[in-house]
Amino acid sequence: MRTLFAILLLALVGLAGWMAWALYTPVTPDGQKFVLLRPGYSTRRIAHELKSAGVIRNATAFAIWHRIRHQRSLKAGEYLFEKTATALEIHDRLVRGDVYLHTVVIPEGFNMFEIAQAMQDAGLGSSQDFLRVAISDTSLIADLAPDAANLEGFLFPNTYEFTRTQSMEEMAGAMVKQFRLVAREIGLNADIEQTVTLASIIEKETAVPEERPLVASVYYNRMQEKLPLQADPSVIYAELLQGSYGGALHHADLRVKSAYNTYAHAGLPPGPIGNPGKTSLEAALHPATTDYFYFVSDGNGHHRFAHSLEEHNRNVAAYRKALRQRTP
Repeated sequence: MRTLFAILLLALVGLAGWMAWALYTPVTPDGQKFVLLRPGYSTRRIAHELKSAGVIRNATAFAIWHRIRHQRSLKAGEYLFEKTATALEIHDRLVRGDVYLHTVVIPEGFNMFEIAQAMQDAGLGSSQDFLRVAISDTSLIADLAPDAANLEGFLFPNTYEFTRTQSMEEMAGAMVKQFRLVAREIGLNADIEQTVTLASIIEKETAVPEERPLVASVYYNRMQEKLPLQADPSVIYAELLQGSYGGALHHADLRVKSAYNTYAHAGLPPGPIGNPGKTSLEAALHPATTDYFYFVSDGNGHHRFAHSLEEHNRNVAAYRKALRQRTP
């Protein structure tokens, strides 16, 4: 009996020593180690993934410890391991859900193609997967723009932090949610799709916030007189949709057959051509009161506005002269 007791005692001491070695001995990862733990993974699978990444010493010991400490579940997500840590410290991280966040910066004016590429560049999935959602998941904005063909215009520019366990639908939903917050803040609650469409053109036309109400006034004045908007960014977008844009706009491009060609068709295009920021949305909501019908770059990041075609032609000539003077 004493012999059996001694054997059991030795076994318990050995188990305790082995557990202490496995759980308390620090491990230093071999460089940065990203471990993706998907929802639904069992404790055994999680422990195996951690062991395979070289961030814990023993998967079985980790799983046993979790069963002993089975007070809170281990959180799914992507984790970055790059510092020396014990298995206990890693277990605590997984309980807290200290996941790695991918930062995605969406500048004002980015269209859905550019956003899709930014998502891919951030390591969150393929651009095609995001585009599939942006094109098809219009239920996200059905109450705002019931006739919208896609989410263009409603993927609000911002800095976002996403995890790889989030779906593309969830990430697009976060951008639409941000749009709703801004729309509520500025009082955008009527003619939403038309306002966003105009704001998307304004966004592309000028990067100078104080000019945006003036640009908006030009387009409102032209629409009131039933004149084509003649917005170059809309032609570029038409070619992007057709896959024919070559990186620069030429005179021949102004004849592209598309409802987005605002040289060939009066009024607004069928939908937004990008995703405008707050100041462009505000400009579309509250345009300046002017009698301007034209504007052209001044060659220094701003624009010259004109009442008449004659005045506009003089401004165009001045712009071309400024360009020639810069050419060596």
